[in-house]
Amino acid sequence: QVQLVESGGGLVQSGGSLRLSCAASGRFFTIIAMGWYRQVPGKQRELVAAITGSGRTNYTDPVKGRFTISRDNTKNMVYLQMNSLKPEDTAVYYCNAGLKYRLDTVVAPGDSWGQGTQVTVSS
Repeated sequence: QVQLVESGGGLVQSGGSLRLSCAASGRFFTIIAMGWYRQVPGKQRELVAAITGSGRTNYTDPVKGRFTISRDNTKNMVYLQMNSLKPEDTAVYYCNAGLKYRLDTVVAPGDSWGQGTQVTVSS
């Protein structure tokens, strides 16, 4: 089981930037696919971005060109750089470990979740 701790959320104006960080503990981090999900009240948690152990990335369409997921395997860290933020990006963001793929598509989250960090974008 991987333990995850997120940080970096907060309040930002529309058009601003934030960087989320996720610290992971546990073995085999370098080969585990990692991802960021987000959730707003009343809606299902949705995948925002994912990165494989080798660095291949996937993004949901609304964030393409604005968000960048990255990882530092030497530090067991995953990051989400969020630029040009919009009010509709407001959500609780969760780090996830062990995403499951079919070919190049994420088909399910992993079993390990962080506690979540709130991102609020004001208009």
